[in-house]
Formats: sequence, structure tokens, C-alpha cells
Amino acid sequence: MSSTTARKRTITLAIAIALIATAIVVPQAGARGSGSAASVVPFPANPVEAWSEIAETAISAGRPPASSFVLAGITHAAMFDATVAIEGGFDPYLATPTVNRPASVAAAVATAAHGVLVARVPLQAVSVGTQYANYIGSLPPSRATLNGIAVGAQVAAAYVQGRANDGFNNVVLFQQPPVGAGVFEPIPPGTQPVDVKLTRVTPLAMSSNSQFRPDGPDPLTSAEYAADFDEVKALGRATDSTRTPWQTETARFWSDQTFVQWNRTARNLAIARGLSTLETARMLAMIHVSAADGAIGCWDAKYYYNFWRPVQAITRADTDGNEATARDTAWNSLLVANHPEYPSGHSCVTGAITSALAAFFGTDEIPFEISSTTTGTTRTYTSFSESLGEVIEARIYSGLHFRNSNEEGAGLGQNVANLVTSTLFQPTG
Repeated sequence: MSSTTARKRTITLAIAIALIATAIVVPQAGARGSGSAASVVPFPANPVEAWSEIAETAISAGRPPASSFVLAGITHAAMFDATVAIEGGFDPYLATPTVNRPASVAAAVATAAHGVLVARVPLQAVSVGTQYANYIGSLPPSRATLNGIAVGAQVAAAYVQGRANDGFNNVVLFQQPPVGAGVFEPIPPGTQPVDVKLTRVTPLAMSSNSQFRPDGPDPLTSAEYAADFDEVKALGRATDSTRTPWQTETARFWSDQTFVQWNRTARNLAIARGLSTLETARMLAMIHVSAADGAIGCWDAKYYYNFWRPVQAITRADTDGNEATARDTAWNSLLVANHPEYPSGHSCVTGAITSALAAFFGTDEIPFEISSTTTGTTRTYTSFSESLGEVIEARIYSGLHFRNSNEEGAGLGQNVANLVTSTLFQPTG
């Protein structure tokens, strides 16, 4: 063994030991919780479902959807690697830990997720640590549990080390381009737009942030731009619009926190389809890595083109040079977002997720349900692409996007998902 290899192995082992030491709040596997509310709530039998829900709560706390998807991609890939290390059958995404058998998949998944979350979401470390202690305490006090913990700790260490300099924690400030026709300005003025840092974050699968950068918005003087302008002007207005009640509810239905809404949907889909732990781990890793890079690629394009929102376009239409567009200084959008318009972030990540789901199941024609905490309603779809089509319409109804931005955002996400599902999470051999 070379000195370099030995040194790297020593560093990784040291991180793993540190993770185990800080993670095991209850010192013996099998020790039961103290009777707190968290300890008496039963965990799902599928450990990936359990820890996906814990990760969802921790990651989404005070965080926008786009950057939430990046952390979710990292965490779910780690859970996949922990599962595959023990069960086999698929190539790992990043980590290849040493496995002493018997080894508990549940302990491995929990420890991998916990180790990533406490490192990447430190403000939620206490809550996640408490849930981890209760979870490990619910497992049998056995050699398999201890071996599973060791596997998960190695996986977490690999991810913490491998993504240590990925740029996610950098502070990246918005640089306002010269103002004028077609140029986005923060909403409200003087604020920092959302998730500028994603332009500098290392992708999980793409070769670069700009790998699938689309061609850009339609020219302001084009007939295509004028048609999209008139459509969102009529449908997306906050008041006195031409929207039907159903269209207004659709806009609000899809205004839920996008990461939370889709992760909840995917977990419920795994339950409804009776997926195994390994199948669940693979499905969630595929959709979240796809969504993560869909968000990274989307935000690269957003801040590259810095295209104005409909509210800016419509109230300043006298500056766009297009005789077919008419200014309305009183116009305002139903919903508000503080980042450039092109392409649509929701369409990017939904295009990625729905394409990844279709690849996982081998067909787009899978019936499923999606709920929204914003409207308190549930909708049923006959295919994944049907939900993507509704998202495209919803972002127009909300007054946030031109149709072209939705369609090209969806295409960007689909391209990312095609890359992920054809090159990662593949069967061994």
C-alpha cells in the first residue's frame, strides 16, 4: 500500500470514527428512547422511507426548493450507497465501504443519512441526532446493527469528504447587469435574489453547470415573445384575470415547497407500488440527483441570461421595441418569485423528476397522486408527463413565467434526467 493510499484511508477512517462517536447519543444499539414524543412514534419499516422523511424536514427548514434539491440529491445518493453496499446488485454512486457481515441495512441507511445531514445541515443537527438515537435504539442490539452503523459511517465520511469543496456554502452575491429592456431586477428592489450560489455549486452528474444550458429567451421583438407576453398577461394577473377558478387553484396547488411536495409524492409512490428498500433507495436517488442537477443547470441559465419577469415585462412594455405588446402599469402577478425568469425552475426540476420516474419504472404511464399543503387538496394523474404539463400551465396561471421558459426548462430537466438514469445507479456488470 502506498503512503498516499494509507494516508487517505486513515483520514477516511478517522472521519468515520468521529461520525460514529458524535452520532450515537444512546451508547448501545438497542437502547430504547427516553419516552419523548420522537421516541414513541413508530418509524416506517422501510428505512429509506423513514430517513427520506427526516431528511425532508431537516433540509427544507428555511431553505428554498432549488438548494433543497441539491442537499436531497447528496443525502439520497448516500442512502443508496449504504443500501447497495450490503444488498449489492447496483454500482454505487460514490462510496464503497468495507462490509463485515451480518450487517443491518436499516442501521447503515440511518447512519449514512445522519452523517450527511449533520455535516450539511448543521442547524438541524440536534433534531436529526435525536431522531437518529431513537431510530438506532429501535433496532435489535446485535452485531448486524453495529456492522450496519460502521457501513453507514464510512458512506457518510466519503460524502462529507467528497463534497467538502462543492461550493454549496459559499456566499455568492447577485451582480446586477445594466438595467434595461429584458433585464431582471430583484423583486422587491434592493434584495438579494434566491440561490445565486447554485451557479457555483459542483454538479452531481453533469460535467459542468452549463452542460445543458438552453439557447435563451425569445427575442423581445419576436412574434413568439409577443404571444407568450399576451398569454401570461391575460392569465397570470393577480386580480381581474381571465383565469377560471380551477386555473387559480392549479397555480396555488403547485406553489407548495417544490422539494417537499415531490419528495412526499415519491415516498407515497414507493409505498403504493410496494417497492423494496433497495428499490426505494434507487428510485429516490435517481429523482433527487436528477432534480439537483436540474436545479443547478437551471440556475446557471437563470443568472446567465438574467431575463425579466412578466411583471417587469408588462409594466415596462413600452421599452421592449415590440409593437405587438401593450404596457399595463397596474399589472401584477398572482405569485411572486425573486430570481430571473428564464428558464422556469419548477419546470426544470419537475421535468427532471418525471423523466427519472419514467426511467425507473420503465414507462411514463404510472397512475399516482400528488397533494398540496397550500390548497389542502390531492390530485390524481395517469402519467408522470401529465403532471409536468400541468406544472407548465400552472406557472403561466401564476404570472411567473412565459410559456417558452417553461417548455425549455422542462427540456433542460429531461436532458439531465436522461444523463443520470443512463449512466448512474446502474445494475452491476
